[in-house]
Amino acid sequence: MPSIVAKEPTDRQAARRVDPSILGSMSERSPVRQLRADDQTTAKPIYVVWEITMKCDQPCQHCGSRAGRARPSELTTAEILDVARGLVRLGTREVTLIGGEAYLREDCADIIRFLTDKGIRVSMQTGGRAFTIERARKFKDAGLDSLGVSIDGLARSHDKLRGNLGSYSACMRAIDNAREVGLVVTANTQVNKLNMNELRPLAEELKKRGVQVWQVQLTGPLGRAADRAEWLLDPWEVVPVIDTLAAIQLESQAAWDGTGIPFNVLANNNLGYFGPHEQLVRSRPLGGDAHWSGCPAGIFTMGIESDGTVKACPTLPTEPYDGGNVRDMTIEGLWQMSQVIRFARDRTLEELWGFCKTCYYADQCRGGCSWMAHTTLGKRGNNPFCYHRVIQLKKKGVREKLVPVEAAPQRPYDFGRFEIKEEPWSD
Repeated sequence: MPSIVAKEPTDRQAARRVDPSILGSMSERSPVRQLRADDQTTAKPIYVVWEITMKCDQPCQHCGSRAGRARPSELTTAEILDVARGLVRLGTREVTLIGGEAYLREDCADIIRFLTDKGIRVSMQTGGRAFTIERARKFKDAGLDSLGVSIDGLARSHDKLRGNLGSYSACMRAIDNAREVGLVVTANTQVNKLNMNELRPLAEELKKRGVQVWQVQLTGPLGRAADRAEWLLDPWEVVPVIDTLAAIQLESQAAWDGTGIPFNVLANNNLGYFGPHEQLVRSRPLGGDAHWSGCPAGIFTMGIESDGTVKACPTLPTEPYDGGNVRDMTIEGLWQMSQVIRFARDRTLEELWGFCKTCYYADQCRGGCSWMAHTTLGKRGNNPFCYHRVIQLKKKGVREKLVPVEAAPQRPYDFGRFEIKEEPWSD
């Protein structure tokens, strides 16, 4: 019987117990996303990722939203501020602004200032193409607390994924600009076949730049990435990726002198689960041990698209997870009443299928990341991108690979479909 992580009792109430470090803050001095005692009894959108525009200045070839031009019906400033008031009433503590590129929206600083004045911590995720020092100062003055820069490999791989020569150099300048004005700086990397062998040198570069947290996830088959099946990892390849990340984490911890904030590797929700490094790559160094405790979508997280569509998680594909629009109902009403947004609060183990239905960790894991499973196999409840699963199948001499069987329909946040094929394990 596995003994990697002790299981906890299943809690099927509205807000299941989720380890605080899964949603842990990226800033030691302001851990607003860390779950508190009173968060365990009521579902609330503590962390919201808000796409304020789809306008973008890079043609990223793996973009989940297929960003480029602004949507024709994006929320006005007044509508955004009204939704922000609703988030305050719901108890939101952190909002991450994304795009497209959030900084391309002319009222971006006004949105930051409004949220900050209401007591919400504001961060931004960016590709960094034009995150100039002037923008850094403007957003810092408006109250921006941290900047996460998307860096997908070393220069050649990154620029290919971004579809834009010079993008790597630009995002490194964005990091420098953010640090110069005093923002907390983090980095995000999507791992795929183009960059999976570049993790170590990339980590070293990020450390040199003063990055505090390196959040790592798999490139999932969403949006334009769904059109690039040859770039996606096969499920068994998560094992060497996680092994490498764990080694980097251990080396960083050993090198830390006990002052300041150590460089931390943090596995995002679609990377795991329950292997020998589970706690190591999912815990904050100053926040205690953590392990995967199930999808937090619609329990402690929420996503808002720039046209007002609300989802339980920002990376969920829009068509099956459209929970309603803020132009038709208040954000509070959608959070409380939309069955689509509530899915993770209300579901049971009955939705599990395939390997995940029989897994020892089923009542804790619940099929891993919902968006990764759904965009890969067409529905939740069975996730092949799992460390524990790969190892168990290896004992039987087999491994899984994905075979594309249905193309994506070329819409924002869309997906196709794959089938799982077993093949003999080959080292």
